[in-house]
Amino acid sequence: MTDWEKCPAVESVPGKLSGAWVFTGTRLPVSALFENLESGATVEEFLEWFHPVDEWKVRAVLQHAANSLKVPVLASSLEDTV
Repeated sequence: MTDWEKCPAVESVPGKLSGAWVFTGTRLPVSALFENLESGATVEEFLEWFHPVDEWKVRAVLQHAANSLKVPVLASSLEDTV
């Protein structure tokens, strides 16, 4: 599971969209980005459609999501491969 608290481009405010993760300073859920990308939209199209969102925020969210998928390599698991 992604720890969105560590991403500076998003916020969760209890009174805003029931506490869903949104791009900071907006009411646009982060999930909208992934839904649009899944439907075939490009990042550029998303930015065009959702003007309040800055490009750095979209890039930060995508980078944060990608980083959350990385599996840390433990020294002990490296020894098993040698």
